[in-house]
Amino acid sequence: MIEYTAETKLDALDLKILTELQENATISNIELAERIGISPSATHNRVKRLNEGGYISKRLTVLNRDKLGFDMISLISVRLQTHHINQIQEFHALIQTLPAVLECYNVTGEFDYVLKVAFRNRHELRQFVLEELTPLPYLATVQTSVVFEEVKFTTALPLN
Repeated sequence: MIEYTAETKLDALDLKILTELQENATISNIELAERIGISPSATHNRVKRLNEGGYISKRLTVLNRDKLGFDMISLISVRLQTHHINQIQEFHALIQTLPAVLECYNVTGEFDYVLKVAFRNRHELRQFVLEELTPLPYLATVQTSVVFEEVKFTTALPLN
């Protein structure tokens, strides 16, 4: 029996399991076992260990943004005036409270952060920028780019 630790290397079956679960988190244990070629009980034990080992952060459902009316995706680049720890922490805390922010990355280069945000229309985008971001006294620059077309979207890591 494999015990997963921080030093454990995943074997080929573990990678197959993770690959299958990335594509369909609701797959039944029996179907998963059939796809990877081991018994359902062995599959269940491996999935349990992968969960307990922290290899699986969470299982989720990806919603169709367009069908739900969120067809405007924007990338907002933000530069802070200064990099005082209190301001950084305040910015991080604020971002956590804003439902429109799907992703936020602290980056290198010209800007400090890149936000991926979802809106129903340009009015919501304008309101977000003018009411949520620009009033922050420690922001130096906010640059907004509207996404014309999503060429690729995936949450799957290239495990093979």
